[in-house]
Formats: sequence, structure tokens, C-alpha cells
Amino acid sequence: MNALPESGSLTDGTFPDSGAPTHMARIAEQLHVSTQPIETGRVTLTKTVHETEETVTIPLLREEYTVERVARDEYVDELPVPRQEGHTTIYPVVKEVLVVQKRLLLIEEIRVTRQQTQTRESQTVILRQEDIVVERTPINSERPV
Repeated sequence: MNALPESGSLTDGTFPDSGAPTHMARIAEQLHVSTQPIETGRVTLTKTVHETEETVTIPLLREEYTVERVARDEYVDELPVPRQEGHTTIYPVVKEVLVVQKRLLLIEEIRVTRQQTQTRESQTVILRQEDIVVERTPINSERPV
């Protein structure tokens, strides 16, 4: 940079020797910031599955049917329809017989009774549980400055 002469003033934006305004270049600094990934370590995941046997008792519903034949040998005027008495369903069985006149003879009824029983049964089942172990392995490297 050149030294200015001691005589004259720069307050008006002119050099002392000439009367014309002069532009001066300014110096400016700029900053650029960036990041850089650095590997500092690694992670290893290990999954282990544990199996355990457990016995459970579950209720089971079971239905059984009993069939019973009951002889009736009765004459009826019309065809009987199946009917329900409690847990028993009664299905009438008829046949036509020749008499001086034709009539219905109820020869038997078939009774089907429903019975429910509940039992408990034990079964062994396998239950699984997963565990995960996390291991960190550091990398010894120097960071750039």
C-alpha cells in the first residue's frame, strides 16, 4: 500500500493533487464451512432366540348323542311333526296300514338326546423370546484438523 502525502485531506473523497474522486478497492474475507463424515466405530447386533416349553390347560367342549328307539303302536289322525323336549329331539316314524279304512299307526319314536361334557386337557407348547446384544467396536483413527 502506498503512503499518502502529508499535505491535503481525504475527507472529501479526493486525492490532494487532483480534484477528481477516486474509488478504492476493498478487501473482504469469506468463510466456507463444510463437514466430512468420519467413521468412529462400528456396531454389531446379535440376535438370540430362546425357546421355552410351557404347559397350558385349555377347556374342550365335547357333544355326544344318544339314540333311543321307543315303540308306540298308536293310531294317529294326522302326521306328527318332530318336537323338542329339553335337550331331546323326537322324530316320529309312521307307516300306513291297510284297515277297513286307512289310518296312521305311530309305530315308534326315535329320541336323540344331546349331552355336553367339558374336559380339561393339557398340551405343551413352545414359546420363543428374542434377545439382541449390541456391541460397539471403536476405530482408532486420528481426526484431520
